[in-house]
Amino acid sequence: MPSGRPSETVKSGVIAALAQVVLLWSSAVSAHDASAWGGLFRSRDHGATWFLASPGTYPTAAIALAVSPTDGNHLLLATDSGLLRSRNGGRDWSREASNVLTGAVFAAAFAGDGRRALVSTGTEIFRSDADGEWRPTRPPRGTPPARAIARGAAPGRAYVAGWTGFVRTDDWGASWSDAADGLPGSPVTSMLVVPGRPESLHVLVEGQMWSSHDGAQTWVKREAGTEGVDALGDDAGVAGRLWAARGDRLLRSDDGGASWRAAGRPLPEPNTSVRGISASGDVVVVTTDRGIFRASDGGERWTPLVDNLPAHLEAGPLVRDPSEPARLFAGFAVTPYPELWRRAVEGTAAWQRIDLSSLLGAAAFLTLLVVLSFVALRRLRRHYRADPLR
Repeated sequence: MPSGRPSETVKSGVIAALAQVVLLWSSAVSAHDASAWGGLFRSRDHGATWFLASPGTYPTAAIALAVSPTDGNHLLLATDSGLLRSRNGGRDWSREASNVLTGAVFAAAFAGDGRRALVSTGTEIFRSDADGEWRPTRPPRGTPPARAIARGAAPGRAYVAGWTGFVRTDDWGASWSDAADGLPGSPVTSMLVVPGRPESLHVLVEGQMWSSHDGAQTWVKREAGTEGVDALGDDAGVAGRLWAARGDRLLRSDDGGASWRAAGRPLPEPNTSVRGISASGDVVVVTTDRGIFRASDGGERWTPLVDNLPAHLEAGPLVRDPSEPARLFAGFAVTPYPELWRRAVEGTAAWQRIDLSSLLGAAAFLTLLVVLSFVALRRLRRHYRADPLR
């Protein structure tokens, strides 16, 4: 005589179906694991060890980071899904002005007072004043999406390496002036501002380094050994020392960029593209399209860093805390960084960005979920029909 409870066969079938659904669901949401799918990471020991700095937030691309010069715990993180703000060093984040700063944010910088900021979306440059409100500025055409924004030494001054031009503001975005007079007509692809009196401004145009010591009024071309350079960085431990990357090889200057020489050995993986450089004496850290590499001997022996990092992804922004040189931040992205800018320039619609493999995977998951649910319901239906007490 039936007991009135589902048979062991039905129970086993339902449990098996649910187990498969849970397994598939877990695989689907694993994209929220920033250690596997991008995000921001922090190091407190010159890049020797790294830890996730964006728990609770899951951007697939950390595009740029700004650290307040007056408070190292105050951060602005530009991502592919908007701007995030943290006031405790990355432990907690909040979405910033989501109704104003829509879509991806590509560059960010704090003013010297640590309160105002400039950011670039795909279509506009915004500034925030002391009241915390974000307002659009009116930079020259072709400036957004900016490749980089850097604070100058003078109050209110900032430089913006735009998509097709290079501009300067001396009143924190209220007005703009052309800073590319004297440079080749091609875009500035990288920029480095070294504080001092006077400040030193270095840019890369067509893989060639140019320098200015008067706020981009005049430019000097650095002839010796800087052809084909991709990235620039300064040194927190040695005054006047600069670093540059040409392919998988680093260059070093000990005289502020006047002369250069090869430093150390090439990176262990050939054809690597360097995105960012941070150095402190002989300790050098680089972000690349193949993850993060570190050397403690000036680049003689490179170590790829994989612990707690998504080493299979492209690393991009590498930012040093100005108040604590041993603290570094590095960002990773699922989508290659050049592709993010290309999409912004072309204005690609969101539905066009979904690749075929993602669509097929989602369709397969939904189909299997429906089939498993149908099978489980049929088994339950048969059981209850066969049970006279039901």
